[in-house]
Amino acid sequence: MTLIRMDNVGIVVESLDSAISFFTELGLKLEGRATVEGEWAGRVTGLGSTRFRLAMMLTPDAHRRDDIDETLARLYKRGAQLVGEVVQYEASYRLCYIRGPEGLLIGLAQALGV
Repeated sequence: MTLIRMDNVGIVVESLDSAISFFTELGLKLEGRATVEGEWAGRVTGLGSTRFRLAMMLTPDAHRRDDIDETLARLYKRGAQLVGEVVQYEASYRLCYIRGPEGLLIGLAQALGV
């Protein structure tokens, strides 16, 4: 069975504000922030009774087409670093990986000819 839909991805970071800024530049929209604590927070994280801050961010509309070079230029200003180089896969995609805040490794893809 292949993944059809993903509603949530949790990423643990040291600086929530830095991560929000980075992912906003990537095209996500901040939906809201919250602080979660107590037994439930410990159960969901596996860390015992804990307290953490979170931000919910929404992905952009699926029909939006970002140019990978423009996206990289914006992200460089936020401290992103290109890992390797931008490569082209056949006539289908331009692909690359970047290091974002706190060393996050993020893959970017631009569909070609669509």
